[in-house]
Amino acid sequence: MNKSSAFRFIFTTLLVVGFSAVAFGQATRTWVSGVGNDANPCSRTAPCKTFAGAISKTATGGEISVLDPGGFGAVTIGKGITINGTGTLAGILNSLGVNGIVVNAPATDTVIIREISINGAGTGANGIRYLAGKTLMVDHCWIYGQNNAATSRGIDVALGANGTLKVINSVIENVTEDGIHLNATAGLAVAVIDNSTIMNCGQDGVEAAANVRGDLTRSIVAVAGANGVSASGANTQFNIDDTTIAHCTTTGLRSSAGDSIRVSDSMIANNNTGINPNGGAIDSFQGNSLMGNPTPGSFSSTTNKQ
Repeated sequence: MNKSSAFRFIFTTLLVVGFSAVAFGQATRTWVSGVGNDANPCSRTAPCKTFAGAISKTATGGEISVLDPGGFGAVTIGKGITINGTGTLAGILNSLGVNGIVVNAPATDTVIIREISINGAGTGANGIRYLAGKTLMVDHCWIYGQNNAATSRGIDVALGANGTLKVINSVIENVTEDGIHLNATAGLAVAVIDNSTIMNCGQDGVEAAANVRGDLTRSIVAVAGANGVSASGANTQFNIDDTTIAHCTTTGLRSSAGDSIRVSDSMIANNNTGINPNGGAIDSFQGNSLMGNPTPGSFSSTTNKQ
């Protein structure tokens, strides 16, 4: 082999090794295990120990899967990714004022959190904090024990641009403040909450503050220290269907000036006050049951179903 051929061979080999290293460092699917090690490449046979350890080795749009039961640590997510705990007990313990998951992704990226248990152990901050990203889906998750301070929430949405939260088949309970808190300082925070239970919250079950478009369907909001569902800021519209709002210390449904809540086929029961438009609007689209509230309140209007 002449020098020129030898040079080309070495150069090509180095390129292949380099590309392999990049691909190896940013795999589409990575794995974590309770007996893993973050020094590992996060492959199935050499898994990492924590979600944080696996993030840097997972490509944008990729997925971190959980091999066996374990606690995999709090994590900040800065890109589109899926964390999937399906088939095992995949836990995050976020005690001592720590957020369980922080999502701060690019405006075009989607983050999916599936079948993860997030336990604040009585001293956690927020179970999930959503700061940026196109979409955050929370699917079949359990969030509880977020009791560090007055601002501890199950899910805290604090967007500065358009974003969408999807919560399906999940349970949020035992938090100091709101079960789900929604707010956008610019753009719109869109929230779709379906087939979920939110209970034992120190403040509101769901608080939709400024610039929110929300939907709550087939769900239960119960045992809240303040309101079941509250529209509390400007430019907010919230739709509720086939949902129970019960046992809230202040009000089942509470709106405010410039906001509207629309309700159909739902039960508002055993709250101190059932409905309080509070300068805004709470409109019935029929099929609702208002019962067992010492102060029932009344809907702002009733509209026939179309």
